[in-house]
Amino acid sequence: MTAPKDHLRRHAVRDLLHPHRVKDSMALARQPSLRNSALAGLQAGTAAAIALPLVWLSPWSHLLGFASLGALVALFGRFAPERSRNRILLLCALCQVTAVLSMSLVAWLGAPLPVQLALLALFCGAFLFVGLTGGFGPPGALIFVFAAAASMSSSMTLGQVFERAAATAIIALLAWAICAATETFRHHPTEERPLPADPPLPVRHRLIMAVRAAAGAGIAVFASHALGAHHPAWAAMGALAVLQGTHLHINMNRALQRTVGTTVGAVLAWALLIQDPSVWVLIAVLVALQILTEIVIGANYALGQVLVTPMALLMTHLAAPQAGGPQMAPERVLDTLLGAAVGISIAVLLSTIDDRRHLAEHQAKSRNE
Repeated sequence: MTAPKDHLRRHAVRDLLHPHRVKDSMALARQPSLRNSALAGLQAGTAAAIALPLVWLSPWSHLLGFASLGALVALFGRFAPERSRNRILLLCALCQVTAVLSMSLVAWLGAPLPVQLALLALFCGAFLFVGLTGGFGPPGALIFVFAAAASMSSSMTLGQVFERAAATAIIALLAWAICAATETFRHHPTEERPLPADPPLPVRHRLIMAVRAAAGAGIAVFASHALGAHHPAWAAMGALAVLQGTHLHINMNRALQRTVGTTVGAVLAWALLIQDPSVWVLIAVLVALQILTEIVIGANYALGQVLVTPMALLMTHLAAPQAGGPQMAPERVLDTLLGAAVGISIAVLLSTIDDRRHLAEHQAKSRNE
């Protein structure tokens, strides 16, 4: 059956490339609950501020990067109903530990890099499906994929595998405890004051999104690897960030926002890393960035990426100082460009007629405003 004229893929591309798309992607949105977003950042920042100095001063200082991954669990469930957030946080902690443990075990078993990259692409689809099904909310599957990417290695002992998983799990539980102890400060959704809650998607829709994410991430990560990038996983995450959007216009906005925000953020990270800062400075900057990110990212994803990018690069540097440094910054930008381009291409190529119909309706509405 032929799609209606306005719902063909080439017309979707035309709508996505319309000049007003840039304006839309740069617009500032009203924060649904600045209090909840700031609290989530403060909770994650507090977990990091407690855990990272203790880990650095301990005999397990080499696990600093994995401890910081555990603290990120506090970012989830910020808009969840009163009795649901603790469950969501525990499930997210399980996903975070699973990502670290699974990829580390694969590395311990001697899997070559292409196998690890393929597994990472599959994780993009699997964690997206799990996050949508569990109603985890922002920041979505990217956090789990970031943990899996940080766990990729060319060689490893079984003891190191369990050290990594334990460090992630312990700090994730600390983050959960901090969130539980400060739950009283969070706004809870009510009929008078509803908070964002994505409507449950049909299983078919979730599966389609998961397949797109895995396909896009797979193409991006292997293209980056073929081009000789040192961190091809970043291209997979760039594609996933775009494909997490539930509609085509959101996919395009994410591609533009991630590209612009990452470019600016990479410059900031480079400017800091060339100073060769101490671990204490890096920890302080990470905590500050974590809090500030959650305050601004709800207003505009690009602004959030300006802060997320240096935070991700600093965490990568802490996890593997020998592979980090200022040289990561330009590669982060190039991998993000590649991932975003692949992501939006896959979004259009694998779009359904309903996706394109929704885009056409959104485009018509925008013209009339």
